[in-house]
Amino acid sequence: MTRQYIDCREFPSEMNCSVALAADTAEELLEAAVQHAVSVHGHEDTSELRSQLQQLFKAGTPPLDYPRREPSHA
Repeated sequence: MTRQYIDCREFPSEMNCSVALAADTAEELLEAAVQHAVSVHGHEDTSELRSQLQQLFKAGTPPLDYPRREPSHA
């Protein structure tokens, strides 16, 4: 079983979120990522959000340091 993670630091945002989540299963990681996306970033828990989050999962654990990206002002 390979640990998986998702890291908010990879995505520019107004709040410069520094949360990284890791879990032993994709199901566990998805639930934690959805809870974070809804409660912190204001997303709605939809099947589309869940699908998008799953596509961002990576194998392993998040790096300790991550280069900060500037927030986009689209």
